[in-house]
Amino acid sequence: MLHIIDRRFNSTNKSSVNRQRLMKRVQARIKEAVEEAVSKRAMDDLGRGGEVSVPKADISEPVFGHGSGGQVTHVLPGNKQFKVGDKMMRPSGRGGGDGGAGHGASDDAQYENEFTFQITRAEYLDYLFDGLELPYLVKKDLSKQESPKYRNAGFTSQGSPEKLNVLRTLARARGRRIALTANLKKRILALQLQLEQDELEVEERLQLEAELQRLLKRKSSLPFLEEVDLRFHNLTQVPNPATSAVMFCLMDVSGSMTQAMKDMAKRYFLLLYLFLERQYGKTEIVFISHHTQAQEVDDQTFFYSRESGGTIVSSALQLTLDIIQQRYPSHNWNIYVAQASDGDNWADDSERCQQLIHQLVPLCQYFTYVEIGKHTEKPLWSDYAPLAVTHGDHFAMRSITSVKDIYPVFHDLFSRGKTL
Repeated sequence: MLHIIDRRFNSTNKSSVNRQRLMKRVQARIKEAVEEAVSKRAMDDLGRGGEVSVPKADISEPVFGHGSGGQVTHVLPGNKQFKVGDKMMRPSGRGGGDGGAGHGASDDAQYENEFTFQITRAEYLDYLFDGLELPYLVKKDLSKQESPKYRNAGFTSQGSPEKLNVLRTLARARGRRIALTANLKKRILALQLQLEQDELEVEERLQLEAELQRLLKRKSSLPFLEEVDLRFHNLTQVPNPATSAVMFCLMDVSGSMTQAMKDMAKRYFLLLYLFLERQYGKTEIVFISHHTQAQEVDDQTFFYSRESGGTIVSSALQLTLDIIQQRYPSHNWNIYVAQASDGDNWADDSERCQQLIHQLVPLCQYFTYVEIGKHTEKPLWSDYAPLAVTHGDHFAMRSITSVKDIYPVFHDLFSRGKTL
């Protein structure tokens, strides 16, 4: 009988392959659980990993068993309690009997049918942003925006151990040994043939055996691997044009935005922030908050400050245009704008707002407007509605009425497939 013993080193992540295989089987369920967790988590936990649960039925495996088959005779004991035709009471649903280990059902019986995964932050974000991208992204200013890229350029005799090409190294080592031992093998074979002759004298035979032993020792002393045999992958750096992109995040923090509405807007922008950080590491983000006045702020102020006041949307649009002209010319940058507001605006600001938005949208690759709160005909929605017709897919409007709407709207706005 053949016995195979696996003596490979077991690392601390020895079960990672099985774990990934299992997660691949139930990835649809895990993705649903991750998307559902977005609306239930606190803002500080929105980008963290954690536990997700999937039904146990999705991870069950088919089991094949042998049937009894044939004719089987059973000898069953009798009973003193029941007779033919008696009706038996159905067992109660709260356990198997008094004093037994299963007495009393758990109030959390739903967890008995669930399997819990502990996923990392990277895995969580991968599931969360799967299938999303910045639409209409093109390469601009290729001569200035470059990132290093490495390409295989053959092999070299010097390099770091992790770049060692084992097969090529062993092939060279074998070739070296063949070349160095070819002449020795011929001389050894000739001596062996001479020693097979019977007419040799004793002294001559001893000399031939001594020479044979010397050649065999010389042949066996050749090293299996020498430094000259080593071959490493040679990687050369080549210029790689990078895509330059900037995202403007405009959030209404006026008094008409209740705290619940501001929290929904911040959740939406936090998803956008995590998405850009995860998928597009070099994308610049400009945060603008506005009420009667607009100001550029950092991420901490944008997500955690509490402000209020009147609403003049044109101040944010004007500041965005000024920043684009000063720092992000449209011929060099892919410009994106994401705006969130409750839709209210100062009555006298409507005309000014329409003028600015018609100047801003043509400069952008993609402009998104999200209206927070109960969807009614608000002034800002009316001002923006004609743009959805004139600019087509490069301008999008959506409404969010509850926390549960945030991720579906975000996924719809940045779903993959929008190309030039």
